[in-house]
Amino acid sequence: MRVLTTSAGDRDSLKRAMGEAPQLVVVSLCAAWCDTCNEFRAAFERIAIARPQCAFVWVDIEDDAVIAGDIDIENFPTLAVFRDGQPTFFGVSLPHESTVLRLIDALLQSDPLAIDAPAAVAALSAALLNAAAG
Repeated sequence: MRVLTTSAGDRDSLKRAMGEAPQLVVVSLCAAWCDTCNEFRAAFERIAIARPQCAFVWVDIEDDAVIAGDIDIENFPTLAVFRDGQPTFFGVSLPHESTVLRLIDALLQSDPLAIDAPAAVAALSAALLNAAAG
């Protein structure tokens, strides 16, 4: 699977991916002006290929401000991971492929409970579904 975006060209793929009940939906919250994010994008793409049972979405917090909502981003990249629409992880990650793979693998191997995330993070999953609907 490739990394999806909220652009019009990806809406059908995003809708399919979100509707197929992937084991996890991994969202990278980044910004186009962020050099670290731009460097991390290639690693995120490789991770998406390596873990096809998950859906991977790239959200630009400025271009996709309506979807990102009021999420407070303190540093980049910030990851939000959802299982069945519920946040299971939210936080800044090192922009290293191996670090993110370990996080995803740990979440895949366990049955994590939903975390007590800010309301804006919990709303992100629904916002992605709405964006996919067009």
